[in-house]
Amino acid sequence: MPAKLYVVHGSHPCEAVKRALELKGIPYKVVEFPPPFHVPFQRLRFGARTVPGIRFEDGEKLIGSTAILQRLDEMVPEPALFADARITEAEAWGESVLQPIARRLLWGGFQRDHGAMHGYQAGGKLPALPKPVVGALAPLITRAEGRMNEVSDTAVRADLLALPGHLDRVDELIAEGVIGGATPNAADLQIASTLRLIMTLDDLSPTFGDRPAAELARRLFPDQAGALPAGTFPAEWLPANPSSSAASLAG
Repeated sequence: MPAKLYVVHGSHPCEAVKRALELKGIPYKVVEFPPPFHVPFQRLRFGARTVPGIRFEDGEKLIGSTAILQRLDEMVPEPALFADARITEAEAWGESVLQPIARRLLWGGFQRDHGAMHGYQAGGKLPALPKPVVGALAPLITRAEGRMNEVSDTAVRADLLALPGHLDRVDELIAEGVIGGATPNAADLQIASTLRLIMTLDDLSPTFGDRPAAELARRLFPDQAGALPAGTFPAEWLPANPSSSAASLAG
């Protein structure tokens, strides 16, 4: 019997674990919940509200992307997800720092544009809800997810302005060979899945540009659904366009 992976469609840590299971050749079946209705089921099954959670063939249960990735390395050593301390450190940073940013930005965007939520259903196992139904449920869902993920205007604005610095760090990790190799490791999966979700925010297209971080995210996770249109966030919240900054300095 294959492992059962409990997910929310489009969740970045869930996508990271899916890719890891495929790399390890471990068969699995997806059980999908719509947000935030996963919360009571996960608490009942795993004792915590988050996704992903997994139940292996022997009945062992784990919750959280890092714990699952570590266990997969123990079960199937090759290809190694945590080959050295630099990868372990980068994966921990991706999990603790980048993961929450993606959640805050996405749910902060949905609070401003309820209609955009509909497009993020594409490719899921559950039947897509009609756009009017999504619109009717959106205030309830975004309010609940906003509370759980500590979404506020102050937090979202700070995350947006800090993003270029985080992308600089990812580019450095690629340049140093910690991530970006031919075979993805745990840090690749944790970081690239998060960046790929953030890249669905059209307001941030100039921030990502042609960075190595953006190329890595597209290469490892090419099929990310959904888009939050440009203009979702106030212009003053956004990082300065690098080309605009350069032009102003030259002037």
